[in-house]
Amino acid sequence: MTSLVTTDSKKSLCDRQQVLAWLTENVPAPRLQHILRVETLAAELALHHGLDVDRAAWAGLLHDLAKYFPPERLLRMAQEAGLPITDVDEADPHLLHADVSALVARQQFGITDEQVLAAVANHTLGQPDMDALSCVVFLADSLEPGRGQTVELEELRKVAQRNLQEAVWRVCDRTLLWLIDQHRLIHPRMILTRNWAMQVAPAKPKKNEKKSTAKV
Repeated sequence: MTSLVTTDSKKSLCDRQQVLAWLTENVPAPRLQHILRVETLAAELALHHGLDVDRAAWAGLLHDLAKYFPPERLLRMAQEAGLPITDVDEADPHLLHADVSALVARQQFGITDEQVLAAVANHTLGQPDMDALSCVVFLADSLEPGRGQTVELEELRKVAQRNLQEAVWRVCDRTLLWLIDQHRLIHPRMILTRNWAMQVAPAKPKKNEKKSTAKV
């Protein structure tokens, strides 16, 4: 799959190759392919909505840096950075991987763009009042082609083209239904994200929407 990251300089190209080399060593090959698809879809959504394509692509490329860190490492890094940690995070430290990925992006690769770092940190649980770039990466993670080609997903992809915030709350609904079905803990931040997105982009859900698998 061809990336939409632009390379305005040799340094930009080298930086991306450095990230790819690190990812190759630290995530399984199927996850790397997911990351590349998120990078591409984030760039496509950014282009469609008139956002910064480079920032979206970079955030997509960096979003899962800490995906395979052990739970104790995720907790330790979050604690050392002073990140807010809930009881749900302590019970399931994997939920911290997005916020910790932003830390790794800053510490390992010198990323200082706060908008990119926020999009990385928000890609799993979202955040109330998150900006459009964070919405784009949140949606790209859930809706990239590797997630499937179901009728439900195709409809959500169309919504993402039409209205980012509406797509966010619909993806949250889908994920929350899956978590309930699987008897999994629900992070309060996702509920806050869902409610915020629904308030800023109200739309009635269709009665025929069904539960299905969600992002992991």
